[in-house]
Amino acid sequence: MATKAYLLVETAVGKTRDVASTLRELNGIETVDVVTGPYDIIAVISGDDMSVVGNLVTEGIHTVTGVVRTVTCVAVGT
Repeated sequence: MATKAYLLVETAVGKTRDVASTLRELNGIETVDVVTGPYDIIAVISGDDMSVVGNLVTEGIHTVTGVVRTVTCVAVGT
């Protein structure tokens, strides 16, 4: 069963739109929304399992220039 997670992203000042654009290009990211509040971006990510999602976050997202901090919230069902 696929794993789905919500990724809350804090970006460096002035980098939100650049980060959002880069995230939209990554495989495994379903949606990217620029938002107001304590986080700058909320993205929905998915993968075949938790390992795939974890690798996407640590290797694909944390390395994006302008990403300061992330919080990953794994969906547990309805």
